[in-house]
Amino acid sequence: MNTFNKVMLMGNLTGDPEIRQTKSGKPVAGFSLALNRSYTAQASGERREETTYIDIVLWDRLAELTEKFLTKGRKVLLEGRLQEDSWQDKHTGQTRKKIKVVAERMELMSDGKPARVHEGAPGG
Repeated sequence: MNTFNKVMLMGNLTGDPEIRQTKSGKPVAGFSLALNRSYTAQASGERREETTYIDIVLWDRLAELTEKFLTKGRKVLLEGRLQEDSWQDKHTGQTRKKIKVVAERMELMSDGKPARVHEGAPGG
């Protein structure tokens, strides 16, 4: 049976992107995206808001565009895939895991509408 791993998210950057290069010189960018949701609680009828924070990674040309165009608070629409990272906790020795989004396509948003810059990439 085949699987499908595709994610689309639109939110605001919680901080400026961190840009670096791998040892082989490949650009990589990372930032956290805030996704806001408003809803009405069924029991009380009270209006509530919740925010979910997602770590985003971009490679190659998308990383370069991130450095040029994205700053804290900027709204962006991303399409990508989920990826799980795992590592050993230095203090406990336990294996830790975290899911992040590897962006493969990006559109800058301006007032809820796509801006001029649009780029697709295969991802790293």
